[in-house]
Amino acid sequence: MKIVLLDGYHLNRDLNWDAVRALGECTFYDRTQPDDNQQILARIGDAEIVITHKTPIQDSVISQVPNLKYIGVMGTGYDAVDIASAKQHQVTVTTVPNYSTDAVAQYAISLLLEVTGQVGLHNQVVHDGKWATIADFTFWEKPLIELKGKTIGMIGYGRIAQQVAKIAHAFAMNVIFYNHRPKNVTDDWAHQVSFDELLQQADIISLHVPQTPETINLINQASIAKMKDGVIVINTARGTLIDESAMAAALNEDKVLALATDVVATEPIDPQNPLLTAKNCFITPHIAWAPLETRERLLDIITENIQAFIAGKPINQVN
Repeated sequence: MKIVLLDGYHLNRDLNWDAVRALGECTFYDRTQPDDNQQILARIGDAEIVITHKTPIQDSVISQVPNLKYIGVMGTGYDAVDIASAKQHQVTVTTVPNYSTDAVAQYAISLLLEVTGQVGLHNQVVHDGKWATIADFTFWEKPLIELKGKTIGMIGYGRIAQQVAKIAHAFAMNVIFYNHRPKNVTDDWAHQVSFDELLQQADIISLHVPQTPETINLINQASIAKMKDGVIVINTARGTLIDESAMAAALNEDKVLALATDVVATEPIDPQNPLLTAKNCFITPHIAWAPLETRERLLDIITENIQAFIAGKPINQVN
């Protein structure tokens, strides 16, 4: 069984792939050019199993590699793979669900705490010497915000969103959520509302939906206009959920108090991305999933997925 890993740098750098190596003849690449179909095709070659993180595997690739039987996506989202083409060519596609739930929820709250507590800013100005030069025992560069009593609105209410909601509830926040399908929840403190009601009621909006044709630019000029003035938006899902030009304008006009996002529409970030020069925009380089413990769990499940496929009993299959 030939196994090819197209873009494993973020796991190759410090994790042990021996359990996967034991399953077949392995060729591992740190990176593959995502826009170079010829390189992707050449690297897949006659392999039966391909593992990808962000390298796209579209119909133009799948249709030209007849030996391919399995695509393992190293993550929960599978927008990099043409699922319809994979089904047509009888290629099994699996993902790694739930490996990062706690880490991403932790990170979403970290982004919120950075906006409301301004820890990074005040640490920096103290180290720059400002505190040593003032007459008072305290000072603050920007207003600080208490979370108790604020309403957080979750767009999407899967496992990560539910974990964020539990943490928010522990901060004595009010929790509302919108989900495209009605959710049965047992927590009496979490209230399901319509999309427009969420936009109108939430002091903080946290995004937790996958990228689909329906969710691209879900947060746009029209939806922003329905939000409260001074809303905080948190995004640990996909950058394409937000119309970045509309969001930059809303930040600069103080309609949105702050955006804290771990993702952008094009990654790595385009130097011309309007969010880079917008006011009160906090951007980190897609790292919510990246704690060591989380990546170790990811690799364990990748291995289990391949083992199950080889045994003829695939798990975590999406097609």
